Amino acid sequence: MSAASLRRAVRESVSGLPRAFWWLWTSTLVNRLGAFVATFMTLYLTLDRGYSASFAGLVVALHGLGGVVSSLVAGVMTDRLGRRPTLLAAQASTAFSVALLGFMEHPAAIAAVALLVGMTSNASRPAVAAMMADIVRPEDRVRAFALNYWAINLGFAVSATAAGLIAEYSYLAGFLGEAALTLVCAVLVYVKLPESRPEGGGAGASGAASGKTGAGTEIGLGTVLRDGRFMGVVGLSFLISLIFTQGSVGLPVAMGSAGFSPGDYGLVIAVNGFLIVALQIPVTRLIEHRDPQKLLVISALLAGYGFALTAFAGPVWAYGLTVCVWTLAEIVNSPTQMSLVVRLSPVHGRGRYQGVYTMSWAVAALVAPLMAGFMIDRWGAGRLWAATGVLGTVAAAGYWLLMRNLPEGDMATDPVAAGDAAAPKAAQPLPTGPALAEPLPAPADPLPTSGPVGAS
Repeated sequence: MSAASLRRAVRESVSGLPRAFWWLWTSTLVNRLGAFVATFMTLYLTLDRGYSASFAGLVVALHGLGGVVSSLVAGVMTDRLGRRPTLLAAQASTAFSVALLGFMEHPAAIAAVALLVGMTSNASRPAVAAMMADIVRPEDRVRAFALNYWAINLGFAVSATAAGLIAEYSYLAGFLGEAALTLVCAVLVYVKLPESRPEGGGAGASGAASGKTGAGTEIGLGTVLRDGRFMGVVGLSFLISLIFTQGSVGLPVAMGSAGFSPGDYGLVIAVNGFLIVALQIPVTRLIEHRDPQKLLVISALLAGYGFALTAFAGPVWAYGLTVCVWTLAEIVNSPTQMSLVVRLSPVHGRGRYQGVYTMSWAVAALVAPLMAGFMIDRWGAGRLWAATGVLGTVAAAGYWLLMRNLPEGDMATDPVAAGDAAAPKAAQPLPTGPALAEPLPAPADPLPTSGPVGAS
């Protein structure tokens, strides 16, 4: 690609987005520049504090459990109180709890505060996603989510390298640094971001404002959980998340057991962030209008077998090559899946829908450390990497079946929106959810439906 073509691609990727989006983007970037706890928790507990891989897995699992709880609570808060208050509360409390974690000495205290950090740090995700959906035009959402994910990984690439070096001298400095930058994010949200919740979306209003669709269907958590099509996406997202989370729980433990230093792990995992920074935008432009079924299947296989290749890695550069494989899956997975989730969510239920979707990642963050710690302690890391290959295969088959069973017009048809109270036709294997906020694109312009981590 020539320099002129590259400049044109960059201009097309960043133009036309509202100013509020860029402040939200900046907040995301600053937050990820300070990321430390999620990346280095297992190394901190096993290498610095001398705990077993199983205990480290338990603590990180409690961090994930906090995320499971806060996903649902924050989703409801996002719809009822608003995006901005939820973000402020989440980021300010995260700053406090992360700083507190750095001073904990007793194992029980470490576990308890890790649970608190999981609750507070995960609470901002539904609000960020809902706010982005509010302020960005539907046709620009895939691009906007890609840019946001790019910011996440730009910050992660820088912080992983720097934090790896910091961790060799002082883990406490890493905790305090994350707390300081998270507090900066809270101030930035307060000063620069206006409330974006659709007018009349509060709990005290009537009609659609009270959490109802235009057809009068109440939107509560039960509504989300009964939406079969959406919950199918959530379930498959959980399997993919279970694989990707091993990059921050299984991989550092395995590398530490093999004699590598925190700095070595920081360099290896930074490959993930740098590749996403380099490839996320051009790859997103390439896949925007590709067959979503193929994208989902390929990304699941790349994720599973990319991690499975870790079993054959020896030197540091070999670990870096395996990261390259599963990073490609992550690049395809995240922004397009987020765009799909938004399109399946009614306007005044975006917070709840995003909360349940975020919960798939939070549950994975709960299960993955237990899985990694148990398997590494009992059978060694090789079995863990074999398991990721199996999970990737299962997820690929699930995506293939889900997309095959959805008729071409199913995603653009909703019996509630059409005023049809009858049950879905027998030919439709999955029930539809509440009325969609916007019509989905025609089959000639399929929605990309791949699903990470992202990883905020």
